Amino acid sequence: MNIWLAIGLTVVGCYAVKLAGLLVPAGVLERPLVRRLAALLPVALLAALTALQAFADGRALVLDARAAGLAAAAVALLLRAPFLLVVAAAVLVTAGVRALGG
Repeated sequence: MNIWLAIGLTVVGCYAVKLAGLLVPAGVLERPLVRRLAALLPVALLAALTALQAFADGRALVLDARAAGLAAAAVALLLRAPFLLVVAAAVLVTAGVRALGG
């Protein structure tokens, strides 16, 4: 029963957040600070998620094969490689480091 209560509260919470976003006056959304925040917030959240997935293991920070794959992807991006090549480079480097025992 507790799971269904949690699911119900999550549904209500998500709907309330969506409704709150629709009720924001247009004048507020046109402010330069709000526009800048809306442009930069997704990038910051994605960077934080990437860092968390690459360098965290539970409650500890680690430097393992995932970090090497992330570095390979960063180099491929700097070289302006296509997206699939960036992903392939990250996968191959991560797999190679893990195969070598890292």
